[in-house]
Amino acid sequence: MDMPVSFEIRPLSPAGGAEIIGLDLSQTLPQQTIDDLRRAWNDHIVLVWRDQEITEEEQLAFAARFGKLGARKVPPAELKERSDGVLQTNPNVMLVTNIMKDGKPAGSFGDGEMWLHIDSGYAEKPYAYTFLYGVKLPSWGGNTRFANTYKAYNALPQAMKDKLAGKKALHIHEYERRARVDISNKDISKSPHWFHPVCITHPKSGRKCLFVDRLMTRRIEGVSAEESEEILDYLYDHIEQEEFVFEHEWKLGDVVAWDNLCSTHGRTYFPENEERLLRRCTIEGSPLSENA
Repeated sequence: MDMPVSFEIRPLSPAGGAEIIGLDLSQTLPQQTIDDLRRAWNDHIVLVWRDQEITEEEQLAFAARFGKLGARKVPPAELKERSDGVLQTNPNVMLVTNIMKDGKPAGSFGDGEMWLHIDSGYAEKPYAYTFLYGVKLPSWGGNTRFANTYKAYNALPQAMKDKLAGKKALHIHEYERRARVDISNKDISKSPHWFHPVCITHPKSGRKCLFVDRLMTRRIEGVSAEESEEILDYLYDHIEQEEFVFEHEWKLGDVVAWDNLCSTHGRTYFPENEERLLRRCTIEGSPLSENA
């Protein structure tokens, strides 16, 4: 297929998110259409395609048009029980699910509410993009909330922007779904972690955004523990203001894909006795910097 395929972009909220209408993601799309989707991503951060019927192979093939497929990260020992799903056989695929298979988790991190976070923010090269496909959904809840960290950065007082300039923060792969783990007296050498600038320049758009999240960012370098906690709590509350947040209510067959570097995302509560399954793949990213 060589001719560009036209599609409609329907914005979903002032904070971000757009529905893409008129594309069948099971098909091989022309490069011009892929380029047009990249531009839409820059404008809207989160893209939604409804009523898709795609296999795992087709999902991976579509995602791979945007870069190198990301491999699932190796979790620390404390999280392995919740992440080593017995049905996760493809290293490029994560099953975000609460489904059990023979008494063991079928996938990873799929139960209950989850605080807003950045996928693999604890890695030197965080994922650039994440793709989710809705396979099985509860009767209610389990929505995905996205915070636009471009808008959050732009809305910061200049004094706070100045305070954050040059600062880095520790991101660590160790957490509970709705709580931070105290690492003040812990050897973190065996837990995946990395220091990233608190404010980054997005490698594709060239725009500034915040790069911290409530779930896995632990402390800011170069300030006291008390000041770090004060600044981070302020930033988390600031980022998660409703004016910066778009909430996606899942339907079967939805494909939702987002720019992981200029957003945080989290999951709302859903009934514990109902099954939910989303199939995830990602695109590898690159090291981040504060200035282009």
